[in-house]
Amino acid sequence: MLYLHDVWVNWFEGEENGYNVCCFHEWRKDDQVELLDQVPLLKVSSALFHYIENSLSEIPQQLLDDVYQKAYVRKNHERIQLNYCFVITDGKGILAVDTIGYNIPIRKSRLIPRQEQLVYEMAAEQQAEAYPLPSYEKEHHILSPAPELMSGLTRKERQLKQLLFMALDQLYSTKNVAEVRYWYTEWAPHKYPSIQQMTFEEAWHHLYEEAKYGWSEKHMQLCEKLVKGQPFFEKLWEMEQEPRVN
Repeated sequence: MLYLHDVWVNWFEGEENGYNVCCFHEWRKDDQVELLDQVPLLKVSSALFHYIENSLSEIPQQLLDDVYQKAYVRKNHERIQLNYCFVITDGKGILAVDTIGYNIPIRKSRLIPRQEQLVYEMAAEQQAEAYPLPSYEKEHHILSPAPELMSGLTRKERQLKQLLFMALDQLYSTKNVAEVRYWYTEWAPHKYPSIQQMTFEEAWHHLYEEAKYGWSEKHMQLCEKLVKGQPFFEKLWEMEQEPRVN
């Protein structure tokens, strides 16, 4: 088995979509970066790589058995054994995973560029391990947006866009036709006359369909207004407004 040593990881916990596992250039000073003293490296099929990267579903048991207690993290000069921690690559992408003892990829991380290059070199001549691919269907929805809706956005923009979707999802749950007409008019004031004739479903779906693509100042303004007065959403908004040093 191949092993990597002294690997810096920045764990993103409970992320089912790979686009939220940030690449090194998007890491922040206040992220909790950890040093893996040793971690097994596996080359897997592209299908299995994408399955683990973009879901929180069960990892094949054979893979878990192969990496069991072969990784160590270094904390305060202590070397602590991890049950199921490993790095996978399909030759095109790289992902570090720690299940924290479970059989699903709870924590995921990218690697720093120097170590990514090392992984590609080490795996270049390796055959992919023939682990079984569990059957699953990936479903995207408003709270788990499709990758194309997040493509090309920065970490901050992705976070705010997901917050906007959360606020729109909550708006949908109100079933309040006057409220949704108001917010759709905020978004598209030139459509005011036709919006006033729309049902709740029509107004909400038009608003969602128009707001779900891209990210702009207009999106920012709608998001800021929608979350106002809702403490949990406001906190998420404020967190993304703080000055960041990557």
